[in-house]
Amino acid sequence: MTNNNIPLTQSDPKKANRFWRWIPVLLLSLMLLVSAWAVLFKGLTGEFVWYGLQIIGPLIGLIFLIVTLIKIIRHRKGTPRQWIALAVSVLAILPIVNLFTPVRYPYFLSLSKPAATVRLPADAPLQVIWGGDKLKNNNHVFSPDQRWAYDFLVEPYFSGSTNLNDYGCYGVPVVAPIDGMVTFAHDNEPDEIPGVISNNVTNPKGNYVVIKMESDTYLVIAHLQPGSVAVQTGDAVTEGQVIGACGNSGNTSEPHIHIHHQRIDPEVWGVGYGEGLPLYFRDHDGPPMPEGGYEIIGNRAVPLGPVVTHLLTK
Repeated sequence: MTNNNIPLTQSDPKKANRFWRWIPVLLLSLMLLVSAWAVLFKGLTGEFVWYGLQIIGPLIGLIFLIVTLIKIIRHRKGTPRQWIALAVSVLAILPIVNLFTPVRYPYFLSLSKPAATVRLPADAPLQVIWGGDKLKNNNHVFSPDQRWAYDFLVEPYFSGSTNLNDYGCYGVPVVAPIDGMVTFAHDNEPDEIPGVISNNVTNPKGNYVVIKMESDTYLVIAHLQPGSVAVQTGDAVTEGQVIGACGNSGNTSEPHIHIHHQRIDPEVWGVGYGEGLPLYFRDHDGPPMPEGGYEIIGNRAVPLGPVVTHLLTK
């Protein structure tokens, strides 16, 4: 009697092995493509990927790098596939640099809309210490929500004093830069001791006011003096209306006025998220987007940015 059993097809172990050898390259390449896509399309997806890329990507890349190096050393030579895997692994590790050296978040000025053009947040002459599109001028550019934020000082500043009243900005009235609605107002955070970086990660904005504009985007004005916030959540504000006074609350080293523009309500997502948007100033004696920065001369920090003043107060 004949055997009618159909013989099983035997898989080729060499082919299967070759397939699995390409998995590291394919996974890392996919990770890089997804990251590039998310950043290009901006929004919260891009921001989550940006942060994840700095931790998960380097971890995966490091594992594949070690495995690939061991294989190359063991065989005393590398195949083209292994050299490709090595190169892709190094690319995956590179984003970890962002954890130690600030890198400008990849929102591009010409592509980020809508921009807002408002008046300055105070009538006093304001020294621009941080502002603009570049890292050398603006220490906020690495944070997605504060991509085009500004910090303003009032003379005297940089004294190193622990007395708040030794700083010109302390107590300066802060005004609404544009008509809008207050979506959140927070008060009663204490002032920090000036002259040192407070590193207040619990309430980094300190006392602050959020204004929603006609564009359905938000202005955040932070580090106000405790007890000075003059508006409440739900209030309508008009341009030039006093909303508080400059203080030293939150994550700060001395009294200053912080302002930035973002797409997403900052009360929905915390600091570090929110898609920062361009912010320009009108009705003053400087450029629409004044740049900041400073240099050390001797033992002194010297601001590089201009002093800008609201024109209608001259």
